[in-house]
Amino acid sequence: MADAAGSGTRTTRSARRVLVAADKFKGSLTAVEVAERVTAGLRRAVPDLAVEALPVADGGDGTVAAAVAAGFARREVRVAGPLGDEVTAAYALRGDTAVVEMAEASGLQRLPAGVFAPLTASTYGSGELLRAALDAGARTLVFGVGGSATTDGGAGMLAALGARFLKADGEPVAPGGGGLAELASADLSGLDPRLGEVELILASDVDNPLTGPQGAPAVYGPQKGASPEEVERLDAALAHFAKVLEGSVGPRATAYAASPGAGAAGGIGYGALLLGAAFRPGIEVMLDVLGFAPALERADLVVTGEGSLDRQTLHGKAPAGVAAAARAAGKEVVAVCGRLALSPETLDRAGIRRAYALTDLEPDVAKCIAGAGPILERTAERIARDFLG
Repeated sequence: MADAAGSGTRTTRSARRVLVAADKFKGSLTAVEVAERVTAGLRRAVPDLAVEALPVADGGDGTVAAAVAAGFARREVRVAGPLGDEVTAAYALRGDTAVVEMAEASGLQRLPAGVFAPLTASTYGSGELLRAALDAGARTLVFGVGGSATTDGGAGMLAALGARFLKADGEPVAPGGGGLAELASADLSGLDPRLGEVELILASDVDNPLTGPQGAPAVYGPQKGASPEEVERLDAALAHFAKVLEGSVGPRATAYAASPGAGAAGGIGYGALLLGAAFRPGIEVMLDVLGFAPALERADLVVTGEGSLDRQTLHGKAPAGVAAAARAAGKEVVAVCGRLALSPETLDRAGIRRAYALTDLEPDVAKCIAGAGPILERTAERIARDFLG
């Protein structure tokens, strides 16, 4: 049985080395900042404590930053944003392995404040990012998808890599998922041939299919500003997209549409599967890429976390992945979060000994978000008192 979440009961175990492997607190702190604040709080309580920071991500926004923090080089390139305007996006490179984050080019954060474009937002810039990584010599492409502004089934990405999607009059379809309703022919023969020579890994924390009740438009379209009518239009357009592709590349186009991960990030997962990508849970991929296993071996206590520990956390989010790996290695895990919505028993089943919420120290949510850094440091001091005394 787990201790009461956030309680002050001291454990009898004395940890000597702490691994901080937490995701971002979305809207408050990046994963790197979380690690810095937790480290500061732990060392305030135990000045000579050995702390290793390994910011983590599950494939969504923040994935490139986590790779850079782990020693990858940050590479920047000018690409098309979701509305077609040029933006500066980054990917991470170490040796011949690249970490590409679609949100860098096609994420919601690339839209002006309060602006949504569910029918017209395009993943073209994500394809440009992949091409830039190929140009840099990458042989393994870890493609993290999540946080997208788009619902185009990856059509824009494929177009940037050489595919052609035409209307009946021979003109290219309009950008975005809405334009796919007019698709008459698809030609993938011009795809960059280098794609057939590399390992492409689709890293995502969702396993939705492309269309249907659990598909990309129905489940995630409203988050991108789609009305119920627009959700129906997008679902029909993506189903039509897959049907036309079946005539071009065969039955695999339909099979991929029903595959886990096809609906990730507005269906860009579908486009990646068409490119031959292997779908894997994002946190598993990133833990491998970031070198989590050797860091875990060095640790006595692991601190993980994210902004909200809730039911979604248990389905492929970073803290659940960290806790599962740590439990398999016999390491004790505690979690930090802004908001806690899981019972002690649920945390225990997930491999988390105890969770500490910032709202325990500051119940006012607005103040908690605004002052997340200092509150997190105070929370880390509590962890040190409870687990390192």
